[in-house]
Amino acid sequence: MRDTLNIIVVCETLLIVVRMTSHLIFINIMKKNTFSRIILTFCLLVVSGISVHAYTERNLLQKAAGSEEQLKEILVMNQAWVPYPAYNDRSAWDALLGADKETLIRAGEKHLDYEWKVIRATDYLEYERSGERNIMQNPYEANRKAINALMLAELAEGKGRFVDQLANGVFFSCEMTSWVLSAHLVRQTTKRALPDYREQVIDLGSGNYGSMLAWVYYFFHDSFDKLDLVIARRLRQTLQERILDPYMNNDREWWMAFHWKPGEIINNWNPWCNSNVLQCYLLLENDRDRLAKAVWRSMQSVDKFINFVKADGACEEGPSYWGHAAGKMYDYLQILFDGTGGKVSLFEEPMVRRMGEYISRTYVGNGWVVNFADASAKGGGDIPLIYRYGRAVGSDEMMQFAAYLLNGKRPSIPVGNDTFRSLQSILWNGELEKTVAAHTVPACTWYPETEFCYLTNKSGWFLATKGGFNNESHNHNDVGTFSLYVNTVPMLIDAGVGTYTRLTFSKERYTIWTMQSNYHNLPMINGVPQRYGQRYKATDVVCQSKKRFFSANIATAYPEEAEVNRWVRAYSLGKKQLTITDEFSLKSAKAPNQVNFLAWGKVDISVPGKVTIEVQGQKVTLEYPREFTAGIETVELPDTRLSNVWGPEIYRITLKDKEARLTGKYKFVIK
Repeated sequence: MRDTLNIIVVCETLLIVVRMTSHLIFINIMKKNTFSRIILTFCLLVVSGISVHAYTERNLLQKAAGSEEQLKEILVMNQAWVPYPAYNDRSAWDALLGADKETLIRAGEKHLDYEWKVIRATDYLEYERSGERNIMQNPYEANRKAINALMLAELAEGKGRFVDQLANGVFFSCEMTSWVLSAHLVRQTTKRALPDYREQVIDLGSGNYGSMLAWVYYFFHDSFDKLDLVIARRLRQTLQERILDPYMNNDREWWMAFHWKPGEIINNWNPWCNSNVLQCYLLLENDRDRLAKAVWRSMQSVDKFINFVKADGACEEGPSYWGHAAGKMYDYLQILFDGTGGKVSLFEEPMVRRMGEYISRTYVGNGWVVNFADASAKGGGDIPLIYRYGRAVGSDEMMQFAAYLLNGKRPSIPVGNDTFRSLQSILWNGELEKTVAAHTVPACTWYPETEFCYLTNKSGWFLATKGGFNNESHNHNDVGTFSLYVNTVPMLIDAGVGTYTRLTFSKERYTIWTMQSNYHNLPMINGVPQRYGQRYKATDVVCQSKKRFFSANIATAYPEEAEVNRWVRAYSLGKKQLTITDEFSLKSAKAPNQVNFLAWGKVDISVPGKVTIEVQGQKVTLEYPREFTAGIETVELPDTRLSNVWGPEIYRITLKDKEARLTGKYKFVIK
């Protein structure tokens, strides 16, 4: 079995290399000799048989360490791996912080009189009652940010002025029944949104909270002992009960992926939670045997995530989640690198580098990004994180992109709720400030496994399109969709996602309009939209980089009632125009087809055969066949997560065929 898996990995890598170059290279290799043809044919058969949703047993972390016994010998014990000065080394902190010292102190001073916010039972239960999460999360996040700000301020000043209030925050936190978010407490045995004192589970919230308090314990347990020995003891015991023990004793946590089955998703939760747990263990556990077991367990779990992610490096979850997926994987790898004295490292792995560079490739400009899945169209990324990731993997592209995003400003230390990233920024922002800024968008970026394709021209047009399947992480039913940007301004858009509620991650997810294919730039075939599920996917996906061409058969993304044999959506990017074609064959013509486009700004459909779109100084015309009737639907955006990006409304342009047709070819030209 292992030999078979190794062959698959080799074939997968070879196929990616072939696809990422041009078709001419493929042809030249095939012409060289019969052996090359046999090898490539075999690889194509193996990889195509696995499917684009393949889980590949790479197990890179376990291979890098060798075994649990070998790992045990190389672990750096007793927190000697920590790269920051001790709390009482004031000259070292002064040198490290420089001009940031006063900024951190001022941020902490704002919390000296902070009133710790109580989260009531009804705040938790509101998630069950209305689906509202923020009534619980807002006070929770405020408390957590206060603790982080107070910790950083005391590290900066070192006079003990913030210790009492920090102790208040620690004591208050230990008195909470749970650090888990109300939306995630349904993973308790009770399936309820109220914390059950009998059971501790680990989620994104409790993991973040735990790792933050582990750093507080590391830096200040001696200071707390001067107040009362109980404070640090209680904190250490609470961390044991809520993080360390549940991690080792509970295999049922879905994000660990120890019981993963084909068709299930392993997403950002895995590296995110594991990075937090790893910090807790390395900061708190000084028994070498117990520490080795925990670290090895975390490596086995994160290997599951790396096995699941496609080797081309794209983030299915979109750029908004890059910092939580690839970014948290990097955090985990950096902590593991430090905790093993650099002896366990994946920073030389090409796949890890590709996962990092995705964030620069998906950036269009002026704050706009390609926002497939649950991603906002506005963003750019965590600048210090992008720099550190790029530095670790040796990517000038990432480091220079981080400097580019600074836009001439001095990098700052985030005083949020991620203590590890705050501390890492202190270490490396000096280097970031001196880095040359650059961001160049390639003519073509092609992710052959994820089936994302970005095409650009010299006229400032940027086309983002995709194949994929309708069970991606943070999935939208959007196989074959596209977004078009002109001089960085989005013209034909992906709306993104609204504020998360109970519906967002429930069986009712696809009742939300932003998740539906009929609110993406896609056809409704025989009046039927795409459907959610692993089987609903693109086939026959082609990217021709030199021709700036992408096509996919999206018929297989629609359910049987669409009665479609074949529907090939194709995009061809010219000098100052985009040509879109839909060539189709149906089993029956039950209703006229409808092709939808989403836009914002000023949209005019008054001229038959033409739609004009004007926004932020840019203008395009969408020319459509005369057999269509154009309509426009105003989509109001009361949700601020959407309206902060697009304004109060966007528009769905509906182009409906006047007849029901069995076969045909539609052509749309945007110029």
